[in-house]
Amino acid sequence: MPIIIELDVMLARRKMKSRDLAAAVGITEANLSLLKQGKVKGVRFSTLDAICTALACQPGDLLRHVDDEP
Repeated sequence: MPIIIELDVMLARRKMKSRDLAAAVGITEANLSLLKQGKVKGVRFSTLDAICTALACQPGDLLRHVDDEP
């Protein structure tokens, strides 16, 4: 997948646990885990906004695009 989700990196930088982020955002830990693993087809802007607010970051800090081509 050409979109890399770096939520784990930001959680580590902010010294926050997934459980705490899920509670702050209002989603289940299971859904947050799926998002961290890149196993979701999309994310609502409201959810992305809540994550960025809780982690004091920008969407670009969480998502990175890489080319598929060698």
